[in-house]
Amino acid sequence: MPERTISAGGVTLAASDEGEGVPVVLAHGLTATRRYVVMGSHALQRGGQRVIAYDARGHGASSPAPAPQVYGYEQLSADLVALLDALGLDRAVLAGASMGAHTALRLALELPERVAGLVVITPAYDPVEHDDERRLARWDALADGLRSGGVEGFVDAYELEHVPAAWRDTVATVLRQRLAQHAHLDAVADALHAVPRSRPFADLHALEQIECPAVVVASRDEADPGHSLALGETYAQLLPRARLAVEDEGRSPLAWQGGQLSKLIAQLAREAW
Repeated sequence: MPERTISAGGVTLAASDEGEGVPVVLAHGLTATRRYVVMGSHALQRGGQRVIAYDARGHGASSPAPAPQVYGYEQLSADLVALLDALGLDRAVLAGASMGAHTALRLALELPERVAGLVVITPAYDPVEHDDERRLARWDALADGLRSGGVEGFVDAYELEHVPAAWRDTVATVLRQRLAQHAHLDAVADALHAVPRSRPFADLHALEQIECPAVVVASRDEADPGHSLALGETYAQLLPRARLAVEDEGRSPLAWQGGQLSKLIAQLAREAW
């Protein structure tokens, strides 16, 4: 896959750019890398889309931020704009997971002309619970575990015993695999502290201002309680031109199925363009 480096806000972003057609930008979640949006699937490229994927600042092969606190959504959104500018893209379809979804939504609010369509995968930002001390303490524990004990320190702090038994081994494997992709674990630890304290937008009713076509991909709570189904349903209700996609009961989350997720992104891209 063709590799690019993009300069943005004091960091160098590692990116890939492959295929021809409607440009689709993939934005990953906190502690993940660009591979973990469509899970390595190349269905989008084969289906006629131009796929741009990038590692967020401090993640994967991208460089750390110049200071531990500059991992907020203001910087993440500016990085996404820098990526579009560097690739000469006036507008694109944005498909983001969790942190990447919130980054894409912020950009759609700030610069709607740059966003042709949105695929919002497992959103987690809830303004009401944003400042809850227990929520922030959990993120800080993960940051501390990663900083002091590396990948295994993070896995220990994750408390896998609270994950349903049916999904525990899968979650453990994915955690280890994706954390092994990072060149700068201390930078990921900084992001783990900073991103959960940043607000991508003030309140959920801001979503009512986004006019482009959208799909919200939500997960059932049994497998992915950190990204609640109810919150995903709320996002889909508030986005004026959105529809909701959820896996069938008993199946693995749709957000984990790269091929099926790619089909949803491709369909949205055709509609949006």
